[in-house]
This record gives sequence, C-alpha cells and structure tokens, in this order.
Amino acid sequence: MIARAFSATLVGVEALPVEVETDLGGQIMAEPERAFILVGLPDKAVQESKERVRHAMKSSGLGFPKQKVICNLAPGDLRKEGPWLDLPMAVSLLAIMGALPLESLQDTVLVGELGLDGALRPADGALSVALMARERGFKRLIVPAANAPECAAADGVDVYGAKNLLEAASILDDSMGIRPTRLEGPPPSDRVLAGMPDFADVKGQKHAVRALEVAAAGGHNVFMVGPPGSGKTMLARRLPSILPPLALIEAVDITRIHGAAGERRGRSGLLWERPFRSPHHTASHASIAGGGSRVRPGEVSMAHLGILFLDELPEFDGRVLETLRQPLEDGCITVARASASVEFPARCQLVAAANPCPCGYKGLPEEKCIGANACQRYLGKVSGPLLDRIDLHLEVPRLPVSELVSATPSESSATIRARVMEARARQAARLGEGRTNASM
Repeated sequence: MIARAFSATLVGVEALPVEVETDLGGQIMAEPERAFILVGLPDKAVQESKERVRHAMKSSGLGFPKQKVICNLAPGDLRKEGPWLDLPMAVSLLAIMGALPLESLQDTVLVGELGLDGALRPADGALSVALMARERGFKRLIVPAANAPECAAADGVDVYGAKNLLEAASILDDSMGIRPTRLEGPPPSDRVLAGMPDFADVKGQKHAVRALEVAAAGGHNVFMVGPPGSGKTMLARRLPSILPPLALIEAVDITRIHGAAGERRGRSGLLWERPFRSPHHTASHASIAGGGSRVRPGEVSMAHLGILFLDELPEFDGRVLETLRQPLEDGCITVARASASVEFPARCQLVAAANPCPCGYKGLPEEKCIGANACQRYLGKVSGPLLDRIDLHLEVPRLPVSELVSATPSESSATIRARVMEARARQAARLGEGRTNASM
C-alpha cells in the first residue's frame, strides 16, 4: 500500500507540483532511525527532513513506523529544494500508518517546515504554491498559519492555516471543524501613505516635483543630474507615495516575488505597498539581474510594479547597467543557468541619479570643477541605448539656503496622487486598462 500526498517546489517564482509517495517495508528494523530512505533528487534541506519529520511525529504523540520507510519525490528528474516538504512527508506517513484515511490526501496540497516539537514554520514562496494549486485544479491547500492570509488570494482553493502537525492532521480528517482562511481586503489608502515619505517635506525644486508627477502619471523612467545635496535622493524616495494604489492582481504579483526571494519572513498577508529598491552602486550582476545556485530574483525583479532607484548611476559596473536594457524594454528578465532558464517579472520604473561630474562641483560658483573633459567622460559611462530608454532627463540644481528657508512646502503626496490617478484613468480609457503613455 502506498500513500500519496501532494506538495510543490520552487523554480524561480513559479511552483511546480511534487508528488510524495510513501511506502513501508514489511520487516521490523532493529534500528528504524536508519531505515528512512528518501529518493527523487532531494537537496540537503530536503534530506534533513527525515530527522525533522521523525522527531515532530514523536513529539506530537503520533509515533513513528518501526518498519523500513521509503519516500519518493516525483518527478524524479526535478530537483527538490527547501524544507517545506516536511509536512507532506509526515501526513503521508500518518496515512500509511492508518492514522489518516488515504482518501483525505486527495485534491490537497501541503507545504510547511516542521520543528522538532511538531510546530509548523512559515514557508518562503507559499503564495506561488497556492497559485499553482488553483491552476492544477486542487481543491484544498494546507500551509503554516502565518502563510494562510496571503495564500487566500488564490480564489477557488480552500486555504487552511495550521499551527502544528496535529492541527494539519485534524484539517485532513475534519475532526476539529477548522474553517478556511478568507482573504482580507486592502488597507485604507491613508494607512499605506502614512508609512511613506511625503512630498510635503520638500521645499523648492518645483520643476523636479512636477517632473516626478508626470513620470508617475505616465509610468516614465527618470534620470536626475545634479550636485550633492540638491535633493535627488529625497525626491526619488517620495515617488512611490504618488503612484496609484495596487490592484489585487498587482499585490499578488509583488508578494509572490518577495516570497520566493525569502523576504517575507515575519510578515503575513499581501504586500500592498509598491516596492522601492535602492541597490548600492557596487552591486553585482547577479544581485541586480537575479541568479545564484538556487536562482532567486534580483533587484530589478524585486522592484516589479514599483521603483528601482540607482543612485550614482555612472558608478555602476557597465555590465550591470546593460543588463537593464531587456527588463526596461520587455518588463521581464531571463536568467539562464546550465540547469534551467528562469524568467522573472521586472516591470519596474527606473529612477536614476548622478552627479554632473566626478567631483560633483560642476555649476557651483563657490567650488571649482575638475574640468569639462572629465565631466563628459563621467556621464559617458552610461550607454546611449540605456539612456534612450529613459524618457525624462532633468537637472536638479542645489538651491541657496536663503531660498530653501523662504520657500513654501510642496503639495502633499495625497494631493499629487489624486491628480496622478485621474491621469491614469484617462490613459486607461484611451489606451486600454493597465497601459500608460510610457508603454506606447
């Protein structure tokens, strides 16, 4: 008799189904702790699941088989990564021991890492599994309780959150009457804006504020050039506060990417804020584009549907900058490895900033610049094809202190955002839903 449970493994931001087949040998083993065989291309974390599952079952008072246990992770040619196969292994063992009916595992996907005490720990990328379960026609998903609020976004699948192995087993046999988790709506806009820097803090630079409003309305990329202290970074950090609120499908996309990257630990529910990513100019090609032995999204994908801010643009490695040409054009980036080729979403808005010269003093009467030739060489590090993908180029001068003291504050982000949303509505009526002037 073989027990079959269903789970998944991550490849990029996509979840692929995994079938966990468990069988017991007929002979009682003298050393049962050595008779747990795991096959199906498991990585190190999955191999270690054997010890976690054994101790979790014993700690939960469920016992552990004394016969030889063999567990197969199908398909055999797909590498299984991460510890979230613990839960399906444990429940398949419970089913083959007779503690759960075999039919209770049908049409159910399970993910979760087990602690030695049987507690379920949150799983990175759980939302991707929920979306896979919906696409493949599964009816039920059991995840750690912390992952349930975000997974509830996969409509058509009953999502259950379990705190431990015993609770997961009770959901399968319906012995405790636990109900599915329901999706929570988006938070009020004022609560989202409250956690963001506000344009009301900006004094002066009226033309730059207006340029960023145009960029937000049309989805345009921006390149700001100005001396140190002119406010380029301050302006860029306030751009997300005037972008339109996220739709549900956008929040799902962002949460899925950040979950696959392992940046959702300690957080529950969907991400309703547009991301703002600001990598250092020494960032490597892999950190920007994505990569690694287990291919993870890079900064350009982490900024999907938000802002990618590159300060000191000419200081970035030229190879890194040229990597941006594909995502700025296509809204996605392909990371090729010997084992697989993975495509990540990367429809972000690029905001770049630079000093006008290596010394930063060009145009300042009180300072002496090193010379025009050096300035030309400095900005010339950024290639023409990349600059051609940036619609708005503007100078941001350093304002005198007297002008900053006397200047009135800019409009609030809420006021500017209202105009941006009106402009987006007109573009949607003219071009189609979700399209902006920048995409024409």
